[in-house]
Amino acid sequence: MKETSEGYMKKLSRSFVVLVVMSLFLGLNSCATGKNLNTAGAKNSDVTGTFTLILYGCGYHGDMTTVAILAKEDTHYPFEVFAPEFMYKIKKNMPAEEALKEAEGFISCSVFRTLPSLRKILEGEGNTIGYELRPKYWWFSDVLDISYIMNGKVNVIIRLKQEVERQLSS
Repeated sequence: MKETSEGYMKKLSRSFVVLVVMSLFLGLNSCATGKNLNTAGAKNSDVTGTFTLILYGCGYHGDMTTVAILAKEDTHYPFEVFAPEFMYKIKKNMPAEEALKEAEGFISCSVFRTLPSLRKILEGEGNTIGYELRPKYWWFSDVLDISYIMNGKVNVIIRLKQEVERQLSS
């Protein structure tokens, strides 16, 4: 009887491990499924309408993982940032001029930055669904790797580029 219960526990243990691994795989995969969206250069005069402003980063002096995202309010694609809530702030129903001005002020928290870079975020048919404003740095032209993944909503994943992380850690 003892061997039977030990054998049962081993099988149950293996089944649990398989279930956990599959859950993790499916959970991580669900974050990554969807269509990657493109960005393209933009001018301040292109920014019109009402926006939800997402202010990411600026957690400390010189934080390089800083970006402001202006998500158009009149699209059917809500933006969702994959990060802990303390990493970003959201402000809704902001007129374009006010959102852009606040975004420019926000990304200036980094003293090492040079001119900001404004890019439009394009959905599959090429329509603009938002903008990103990120600082550029004199020793790296671009430090951020930002992914916009469309799957009913726009999942936003923000991180430092690997080569930048390597430079900073050496």
